[in-house]
Amino acid sequence: MVEVKSHEFEGFLQKSVKFYRIFVIYGPDRGLVAERAAQIAAATGIDLADSFALTRLDVGDITSDPGRLMDEVNALGLFGGDKVVWVRGAANEKALVDGLQIIAETPPESCTVIIEAGDLKKGSALRKVAEPARTVAIVPCYQDDAKALNALIDSELSAAGQRITPAARQLLAESLGGDRIASRNEIRKLLLYCLYEPMIDESHVTEIIGDASAISTDEVVDAVLSGEPDAFLHAIQKIVTSKTPVFLVLQSCMRQFQQLELMRIEMEERQQQAGQVMQSHGRGIHFRRKPIIERALRNWTSKDLGREASRIQATILQSRQKAALEDNLAMQTLLSSTLQSARRNRRA
Repeated sequence: MVEVKSHEFEGFLQKSVKFYRIFVIYGPDRGLVAERAAQIAAATGIDLADSFALTRLDVGDITSDPGRLMDEVNALGLFGGDKVVWVRGAANEKALVDGLQIIAETPPESCTVIIEAGDLKKGSALRKVAEPARTVAIVPCYQDDAKALNALIDSELSAAGQRITPAARQLLAESLGGDRIASRNEIRKLLLYCLYEPMIDESHVTEIIGDASAISTDEVVDAVLSGEPDAFLHAIQKIVTSKTPVFLVLQSCMRQFQQLELMRIEMEERQQQAGQVMQSHGRGIHFRRKPIIERALRNWTSKDLGREASRIQATILQSRQKAALEDNLAMQTLLSSTLQSARRNRRA
């Protein structure tokens, strides 16, 4: 197995990427998955603006036509030369898994295959094929930790020739995470806002990124988990009125569902009760919120919690791409999550 860990990726991109023709990039951070895939595609040296040299496929294209992947991999470019086949939205679709099995055994000589996938669990079909194959480079993409976030901030500041105070950096880092593209866009928005400022300080971060401490996002998260649409609409309206970026609400909800997923997995694997898991993983949760968290742990499965977190994460990415629709996208997604919770709570 050739697995490229996060801290190894830059070195891999510079030195080793040329030795592979097949790449599987996966993980819960869809923004980082997309970014890593784009970097690998660029590293091939192929003109990505040439539609004859680059074929983009959605996984649905392969599902509806099982032979499509092999046809594209084996097809010759109109003017010769290497080409890239770039698959997006992958999970564990049988047609894709079967195709990957074939090309992993006999890698194409003039084609690079890039597969973007979501959060593949250990033992999933796509990973079962990719991990044992020495011809496949696997790039897992997990959420940025504090070190990665600070490296991202440093990179963007350096490129812009800008400086930031330590206090402003800390405030900025606390507002980022969850999705690499969304984080990068937030930093660039701040840099554009401070284009003619000699130094970025806390006031700039608060003005353009938003201060989540003024209006707590916990109220929205709790309304979503409690399945109370009226309470949710009231809480989200307070957020919008306060000018707090809705992105921060989406991020808080996503992180809560991800935390719940990890806790629920432990419940299922160790056959524990919600209260037992709360004792080991719920120490940082305010005592007033613990009944809501425990109820969610009882009423949701780990699979459904993971799916909900991924759905919210996809909305975060979509909202960054379509900023004018950010509020509507967030409202629609989180209201759907609230109604899901309501149905589960009624069945309990």
